[in-house]
Amino acid sequence: MGARKLAARWADALDGVVAPALTRSEIETLLTELTEILIAAIRGDREPEIARTVAARLVAANYRDPLAVSRTVRVICADMAEACCPRAEPGFEQCRDRAVAVAAEFGEGFTGALRSAALVEQEATLGAALATAREAEARRQLSEARFEAMFAGASVGIGTVDVRGRVLEVNSAFAEMLGLPQESMPGRSVAELLGPINLGAAYTQLQRMISGEIDRFRLETENVRPDGDVSYIDLSMSAVRDAHGQMRFLIGVAVDVTERKQLADRLWHDAHHDSLTGLPNRTLFFDRIAAAQAPIGLCYVDLDGFKEINDRWGHAVGDTVLREVGQRLRGAVGSDELPARVGGDEFVVLVERCAGCAQLNALIGRLHEALIEPIEVVDQRVRVGASIGSAFVRERPEVADELLRAADAAMYRDKNSALRRGGAEEYRPGAPEHL
Repeated sequence: MGARKLAARWADALDGVVAPALTRSEIETLLTELTEILIAAIRGDREPEIARTVAARLVAANYRDPLAVSRTVRVICADMAEACCPRAEPGFEQCRDRAVAVAAEFGEGFTGALRSAALVEQEATLGAALATAREAEARRQLSEARFEAMFAGASVGIGTVDVRGRVLEVNSAFAEMLGLPQESMPGRSVAELLGPINLGAAYTQLQRMISGEIDRFRLETENVRPDGDVSYIDLSMSAVRDAHGQMRFLIGVAVDVTERKQLADRLWHDAHHDSLTGLPNRTLFFDRIAAAQAPIGLCYVDLDGFKEINDRWGHAVGDTVLREVGQRLRGAVGSDELPARVGGDEFVVLVERCAGCAQLNALIGRLHEALIEPIEVVDQRVRVGASIGSAFVRERPEVADELLRAADAAMYRDKNSALRRGGAEEYRPGAPEHL
């Protein structure tokens, strides 16, 4: 499928999202150019980070609804990945992994571009508010109608606080953001309204402003609303002084970044978890093993007979089997044991603070036990076994691959053993793998 057809499909997927002021033909022309860039990244001709530039151009074209991200990610991981390397051809998994990396970079770029756009509005609003307040103080006359219109109608939250930390005034956007009645806020202290749990670092910075130690601050803070919902707020506060340098009041501008934060968290999860089984993927596994608390144990699980299942019943049945295996492995591990999928039918379980080979042998037994029962798939009872190897180290290895290779080697010894059940071994870095 060519870039133009993929762009048309992408345009169809974005239909219904808040649209730019472009005609359909102009949209497809833009998306064709962006599609060619993304395909080059999926094929490995360009780095995945180029997808951030693609996302920024989409935001610049006024696609700012989070739905644009989820729909684009599906197009990248499905349509574009399939166009670059059909599922049945060799190298599809590598192509799919690159597509996932490209999609993750696109999501991060989209989030950053959205944030930049919101911050431009925030800074403009804050600048306008400060300019209005200073002009009023210098000339001793307020253009009340103009300020009130901006204050009340702004899409971002605006509030003023006196030098004792009591609220003077807030607009409806700020009150709605905090989940508090607007009319109940003036005259009450910030600490009383929000409480110590919500204030945290923001309260420390506010006290520093009131004491004259700093003139402004900006931070992102978590807010627990009275109804229990959690929101994330990007808050900027500045001191307003008179002509003699005396602080008169503080003004704050807030932007609700909850959707952006949730989107970033969701994209991080998608980039670090296997899309089929929901288990941590190879990237997250190596991150965890690099920071794991020693002693460390590792079990390497390779499914027996999985290729025959795919050959006999097809990849759809194979995918169902992998999902079920992932669920069973997840149910068989403990709180200090992390299961992950690192390849097609290859899984690992990382054990932090491992008690030794006895604990690993017990874990191997639980993993085998979890896979004994056949799996029901489309009225078929599919049975899958596993060869499991393990390794144990008392100190975290400098190179995470060492421990994985040792467990992999033990797995192959188990696969070739007549007993089919290998015992755990202590791995000594630098020693030959067969010891």
